[in-house]
Amino acid sequence: MTISFSASAKMEICRSFPQKRCCALAQCFGILLFCNNFSHTGIRIITESREFAQQLPKLFKKAFSVTFDVIPDLESQGKLIFQITEPEKIKTIMRAYGFETDNTLSLHINLAMVEEDCCKVSFLKGAFLAGGSVTDPEKGYHLELATTHHSVAREGYALLQEVLNFSPKVAARGGGQVLYLKNSDQISDCLTCLGAPIAAMGIIEARLEKELNNKVNRRCNCDEANTSKVVEAAQEQIAALRILQSRGVLESLPPKLLQAAIARLENPELSLTDLSAMMQPPITKSAMNHRLKKLLQMAKE
Repeated sequence: MTISFSASAKMEICRSFPQKRCCALAQCFGILLFCNNFSHTGIRIITESREFAQQLPKLFKKAFSVTFDVIPDLESQGKLIFQITEPEKIKTIMRAYGFETDNTLSLHINLAMVEEDCCKVSFLKGAFLAGGSVTDPEKGYHLELATTHHSVAREGYALLQEVLNFSPKVAARGGGQVLYLKNSDQISDCLTCLGAPIAAMGIIEARLEKELNNKVNRRCNCDEANTSKVVEAAQEQIAALRILQSRGVLESLPPKLLQAAIARLENPELSLTDLSAMMQPPITKSAMNHRLKKLLQMAKE
């Protein structure tokens, strides 16, 4: 079964586990404030992510030394529901964040729990895993975090602004609040921050492909068949360069190959003739083609 882009991003985030207890507490805090229910009457976390479900019991054990009262069968289909109903466990968890079960009117982000940069990121990871989603970039650009707590939405806005250096948008939905991003670059940066660089690269590649198609369509003065070949070749070259970039080897390329790589990445719409003229010193179309073929081969190795 094909998994969604959002599920794939969550799977990627779950590949890492907080090593420090403060980060485990922060991640659980994000989960609880963005999950289905966190109150003095009980805790209810619903997810479709098997990877997140596998991690949840370990997280709560590390953070609070407590276990869930209801744990789903991970082999079952559909949504998975975790619950804590025992009053003493709920009291232990709420007190870990400075709340009391008998006099807390509304929940908020206790800033003492997210003082360190690592804890800020851990909190946002938990928020996304429990109450977040991201749209397949082939369909559009949209990442969101949904919570039922108005104070949490307001404080989460400030936290996202601090960590990512840009502001999300806010909307009301079904009595709750949604923090969301629509800008592809911001979504990509957010996913990278959360620990999903492959998903972030998917956003970038989708945007580049759209931009490439748009630019080619605008600039095309040749027949459709030749245009198709230019687009396909450029897309293949850019995809190969992104692979080299993700491996961290792009900057260590020999100067001539690096110059060719940067030229292609910055000018996805240009032909080989135009790219060859940009080289310093200018080279022939054949030489430019040779450099790009060399980069393609390196990406396949």
